[in-house]
Amino acid sequence: MLASVFVGIVAVEHIYILILEMFLWTSPRGLKAFGQTKEQAEQSKSLAANQGLYNGFLAAGLIWGIVHPESAIGRSIEIFFLICVIIAALYGGATAKRSIWLVQGLPAVVALLFVLL
Repeated sequence: MLASVFVGIVAVEHIYILILEMFLWTSPRGLKAFGQTKEQAEQSKSLAANQGLYNGFLAAGLIWGIVHPESAIGRSIEIFFLICVIIAALYGGATAKRSIWLVQGLPAVVALLFVLL
């Protein structure tokens, strides 16, 4: 049960990122979250929406794992999508902003540990 809570937290975080990247990218909240100027955000709006969609797929996969009727299959789905989140966080932290390691990577690692235990 606790594992599902942590996986759910990671899923909600990625839904929030989807909203930021797809719908709020050029808003004051989006500009602040990603440290961009209005001009930068306008130029990268379509790329950000694409990133947001991918974050939505990660959230959907995590939710699918939580609600899957067969717990063993659900657990495997959760493991797969948490590893995807961790890999994305490692890459994002190395190439874009180091705080991604903590904001996205750490919750996914914690959730994965709970799923594996």
